[in-house]
Amino acid sequence: MKTSILKFIVKRILLGVMTLFIVSLLIFAVTQALPSDPAEAILGREATPEALAALRAEYGLDKPLVSQYTHWLGGVITGDLGTSYATMTPVSEYISPRVSASFFLLLIAALGSIPLSIVIGANAALRRDGKFDTSSSLISLILAAMPEFVVGTILTVIFSTTIWQVLPAVTYLEVGAPPWSDIKGLALPVLTLLIAVTPYVSRVMRAAMVEVLESDYVEMARLKGMNERTVLWRHAMPNAVGPAFQVIALNLAYLAGGVIIVERLYNFPGIGSALADAVRSRDLPVIQYLALIIAGVYVITNLLADIGTVLVTPRLRTRLS
Repeated sequence: MKTSILKFIVKRILLGVMTLFIVSLLIFAVTQALPSDPAEAILGREATPEALAALRAEYGLDKPLVSQYTHWLGGVITGDLGTSYATMTPVSEYISPRVSASFFLLLIAALGSIPLSIVIGANAALRRDGKFDTSSSLISLILAAMPEFVVGTILTVIFSTTIWQVLPAVTYLEVGAPPWSDIKGLALPVLTLLIAVTPYVSRVMRAAMVEVLESDYVEMARLKGMNERTVLWRHAMPNAVGPAFQVIALNLAYLAGGVIIVERLYNFPGIGSALADAVRSRDLPVIQYLALIIAGVYVITNLLADIGTVLVTPRLRTRLS
């Protein structure tokens, strides 16, 4: 059984690596198709042809596209990400504090939303068609239909401007400063992301739990005289969490892109502001690296979800044995 699970994990890892390779090709092709010339964006429209040619040669922009791609991909693998066209600093030095801040924001949102979603979904299933189930389903449906910027705007109105003025409307965190140094400034971005994820996961968890509670093996466990708590935690929950893992992964991966909107809304110094500035200035190395990071988050979260689903679901472990 352990060998089968190990083979499954290795196959998923190889598939993830292949997916990232294909995504890297697409990212490079799309950035190369941008309408403006990076050299002209850096030097301005009044730059001489000689100056533009010299800058293209310096950054390798005059080389064939295949050579540019292999050089870029090799740099990503070895950690040499090149130089930012806009700031003239190494991309890793420019991006690292912003990536760290964004991942911290995502981590806090995930640690809050995942257990909350599971608890809400499980309790709604246990109280099926009751007041809690009806009200939680209605609220989650309403919240799921609202984009992040709408949720963020409403939260800002409630907690920062019109109703209560208890939280800052924007963060005052400096680039490179520890994200936890502005706890109040983190409150609204984290709450916005939490609301963006929780409704979807809780609804899937409820549906999975309802299906499991009506299954034959749960009924058999009850007939054997097991108390309801043992039936819930030993038999129902492990099989219900599996399907929810996939949705959790998709939503966390979605947050890697959705965090850009939230960061711009609250002036959070993460990848959102860096990506917006890079697109504006046609800073190709920064755009490529950030896009690859977001794609990597998608691949890694789905990989972990696939592995986690197998490990926590007894039926899937049995199939692999």
